[in-house]
Amino acid sequence: MSNLATKVDAYSVPRDEDRRWMPAEAHLDMPRQSFAAAGAETTPSTSPDNIVLRRVIFFSAALALSGLAFMTPARIYSEDGFSGLEVLALSLFAALIFPISCWFVSAMAGIILLMTKGGADEMEFRPIARRPKVRTALLMPLYNEDAEASFARLARIDQSLAELDASGAFDIFLLSDTTKAPIAEDEWQAFQSFRLTSRSRAYYRRRDKNIERKAGNIADWVQHHGAAYAHMIILDADSMMSGETILHLVDAMERKPGVGLIQTTPAIINGETLYARIQQYGVRMYGRVAAAGLSWWTGAESSYWGHNAIIRVRAFAESCGLPILPGAKPFGGHILSHDVVEASLLRRAGWGVHVTAALGGSFEETPPSLQNFMSRDRRWAQGNMQHLQLVFSPGLHWVSRLQMVMGCMAYLASPLWFLSLLTGLIIQFQTQPKLEEISTLHGWRTITIPRHDGLALIWMTVLTTTLLFGPKLLGALLVMLRPDERRAFGGGGSIVKGAALETAMSTIHAPIMMVSHTRMVLEILCGKDAGWTTQQRCASRLTWAEACRDHRWELRAGTIFAAALLARPDLALFFTPIVAPLLLAPALAMLTSRRDAGQAVRQAGFLLTPEELGAPPVAVRRTRPLRQRFIPITVSFTGPHDDDLISLPTHAPELAVIASRERGDAGARAASGAHIGA
Repeated sequence: MSNLATKVDAYSVPRDEDRRWMPAEAHLDMPRQSFAAAGAETTPSTSPDNIVLRRVIFFSAALALSGLAFMTPARIYSEDGFSGLEVLALSLFAALIFPISCWFVSAMAGIILLMTKGGADEMEFRPIARRPKVRTALLMPLYNEDAEASFARLARIDQSLAELDASGAFDIFLLSDTTKAPIAEDEWQAFQSFRLTSRSRAYYRRRDKNIERKAGNIADWVQHHGAAYAHMIILDADSMMSGETILHLVDAMERKPGVGLIQTTPAIINGETLYARIQQYGVRMYGRVAAAGLSWWTGAESSYWGHNAIIRVRAFAESCGLPILPGAKPFGGHILSHDVVEASLLRRAGWGVHVTAALGGSFEETPPSLQNFMSRDRRWAQGNMQHLQLVFSPGLHWVSRLQMVMGCMAYLASPLWFLSLLTGLIIQFQTQPKLEEISTLHGWRTITIPRHDGLALIWMTVLTTTLLFGPKLLGALLVMLRPDERRAFGGGGSIVKGAALETAMSTIHAPIMMVSHTRMVLEILCGKDAGWTTQQRCASRLTWAEACRDHRWELRAGTIFAAALLARPDLALFFTPIVAPLLLAPALAMLTSRRDAGQAVRQAGFLLTPEELGAPPVAVRRTRPLRQRFIPITVSFTGPHDDDLISLPTHAPELAVIASRERGDAGARAASGAHIGA
């Protein structure tokens, strides 16, 4: 009954422009932070004792691998002395190969940790989490989302907590920033349906103005209600988490008071299109290895991805009030990619920030097509580029600065790669095409390559390919070596097929992403703002005209490279894997955005994940809840205060009682009697 007799301030029926169902306010100050301030000198208690040694090993190994890869092009270019273009080419290669080497070494650390310790980390999760002693809020921000789908995901989380008899320790908040009236109406109706059956207390609030977007939405809740809760778990509209995982997170936060944030590693589920299934399989197969490695060398200075994470509320309020960046958009204004900045500010204040790969039961969904993904990525690119002006702010831990640089490099790597290809092509055009034969068969020449040191080129290609695709191989190897997981993925044959297809498709998509990210960076540098658009989560059929329009830059780049190859066909062996995907980008986009293509590969036994073959209850897609219509009526009763009206939605689909206020437990008990009598 505590969920049914909920406070509503001063009015009986919410107005269209002010629909809300919230508890009494519990104010908490959240001052805006200054990046000119000094940081705390304390080291978080959960920082590993040997973290310095871990980082020395990590960066030494990455530098060694980068040096081995760098030696080959340096040797080739040094044959006739270094020209200006060759120096540029070597500089670009060095800038690209070091992050790739770090990615490989991190994955190596991850698989070693998972093989030797089973993924155990500094959080020391117990086999069974104890019952929470404090209250935790589950926050789901909404922005013009499919209301029924979002509430269906919440219903699965609520049911999972109820099955563990833990509902009383959690309150669920729907924090709407929706700007479209019809969607807002759907949210209100879906909420009314949801709170009838939810075992945890459920609340809803819609802001009149979505100031500072998602970060402002969370900050608004912290300032008005944060004092009533020890922790908050941030969910996206497509997030799901199992009750067991939520209890483990709360348990770890209670046992480790120096931790400010724990980020889980979400797996992708419910992929329907071919593109979504490729992303789903890749994250599920390789994500744990990457997360375990990242956790190993970042320690208490780790990452935050903005959702599926638990945060200590008071720590967040004291240290994470985001400033408004000076200057005009796209670099100035509100911080878009707030998560990395909030993690840095938490660590600056002395709190530990951790990523864990030890917990499953954390899920999200992915955009259904490459176009939808790139639309979201455009905003992320701008948000990460904003961090360039924060990297040298005083007080930040150097690993926090590195996290910002890594986020920027995720997008800057593409224009660097594109420039590297152009530089290499120009260098080849400045030299005569000197060809040498690799092998012959009955007098027929089979393959020719530019004449330098053929073995050196092969060595560089093999090493670079290993660094690029090694983490994927390590993720697949881990699953193959574990009998239970191997069976969960459908057996060894299914794993080989799925990994091969995912690797091939990610290789094909790489040049397309390169051109798209290059365009994004150029637009940002030219002052174009990305804005904040609604995320597309449902698949829709892509037409040929739309595909050509969306990928016109890829077609132009592919045409330029193809024209160059007509003049130098000897370079075709090396440039065809780049040129072909660019020219075929519209066709690939149309194919991968199709549901039937995704279902075809699934039926053929490709890209199968454990959640599909034996889904846990929280990850199962369910029918959306029945929409219910609510008619406001008034119920009076005899109780301590005869004039009281009690908030009491009935379980009848067509009725709900809207209350003006509630006074004490006696009023709630009286409301129960009034409901039964009705």
